[in-house]
Amino acid sequence: MAERIDTLLILGAGGDLTSRLLLPGVASYLGSERGERLTVIGVDRGEVTPAQWRERVTTAFATENSRLAASVAKSSIYLQADATNPADLARVLAQAPGRIAVYFALPPAVTLLAVKALDSLELPKGILFALEKPFGTDLATAKSLNRRLQKMLPEEQLFRVDHFLGKSTVLNLLGLRFANRIFEPLFSAPNIERVEITFDEELALEGRAGYYDKAGALVDMIQSHLLLVLALVAMEPPASVDSEDLRGGMAQVLRATRPWRKNGTSSRRARYGAGTIDGRRLPAYVDEKGVDPGHGTETLAELTLAIDNWRWAGVPFVLRSGKALGEARQEIVIVFRDVPHLPTGLRGIAGPSALRISLKPATLDLDLVINGEGDPFTLDRTVLHTDLGAGELSAYGEVLSSLIDADPTLSVRGDVAEECWRIVSPVLAAWRKDAVPLETYAAGSDGPNSWGRR
Repeated sequence: MAERIDTLLILGAGGDLTSRLLLPGVASYLGSERGERLTVIGVDRGEVTPAQWRERVTTAFATENSRLAASVAKSSIYLQADATNPADLARVLAQAPGRIAVYFALPPAVTLLAVKALDSLELPKGILFALEKPFGTDLATAKSLNRRLQKMLPEEQLFRVDHFLGKSTVLNLLGLRFANRIFEPLFSAPNIERVEITFDEELALEGRAGYYDKAGALVDMIQSHLLLVLALVAMEPPASVDSEDLRGGMAQVLRATRPWRKNGTSSRRARYGAGTIDGRRLPAYVDEKGVDPGHGTETLAELTLAIDNWRWAGVPFVLRSGKALGEARQEIVIVFRDVPHLPTGLRGIAGPSALRISLKPATLDLDLVINGEGDPFTLDRTVLHTDLGAGELSAYGEVLSSLIDADPTLSVRGDVAEECWRIVSPVLAAWRKDAVPLETYAAGSDGPNSWGRR
């Protein structure tokens, strides 16, 4: 087993990501049975006193009232430094004890500059880099960043973070598919009509214009997260869940994935207008603070993909994600093909059955068609339901636990990150040419009227 991490060095410690997700993830790890002593060092350009930093860490750790979390919060330090300045970074690294993991809690463009600065230094032995997605800003920058990183460190010391891979429900896909003989033979083109992967949010922009207005729903969610969920749904059975077997299987299926229409027009996009969610009035996206209407940023994206292999040829995979929608939905729906022939005389139900895997709440629902009450020749639909087990750690806690243990299983391999950009590149190109219209929907609705109800 690899030597564990002693110091978590957070670049961009003053940002929203650190306070909202990263530090609570550390708290989740420290409060679990896996938790071990860890030094946490925050780094950013702003002036923060030791007391202010410890208060910030203590507040984030408040969810885990453990002695270990309290001790780590008390000993945590903050260093004022520019993450893109080699001299500043050298000074910071010199103050970090033991084996170091550098967490880039930075926008993609700043991450590129920080990596370039670190490339000019002699790095401590065994150092790990943890880089948030999106990895790069397009396919070209992802490839360039990968090449630079691979010259600096071996792949097993590069952690491309996607917290979706730490969600216990997503990881449950492995057990559901590969430990149940009833399901695995059915996951193939002769039995599946389509697969839908949806992540719809009621949340709107919530002050994230600085990042989101340059990314949009396609890059922020589909490229960054949902394509990896697709890979777990569609991959071939791996020999093991060790990092190389699991990540190799994900890479294999993504290499076979492309837009349903190769010119990228098998997609839809829209952005929210003014509306109401839970009694709260929201402005139109273009009127949100920090938004440049000229960017044409979408807040709802839908993309239909094909997988060109034996198992999935001809099956559409529909990926959808959006903000400011009337109903939050985080789910994977596998729609089965209808039976080839219903015996004459049976009546009462029509349409295919589905397997629904909800990520939040973590549930599993399977449609069954059975004889209804009364007339035995009248069919009815019933649903088998179960709650899926919650993990011990939060999604970020799971990813951070793997990082601290130097286990790359839940990190995104370099070629996988590039494949995700390759898949969406034709779509982004079609959108830049306005080959796909940018539609509008009212905040709090299900999406544009022309898309129909789901």
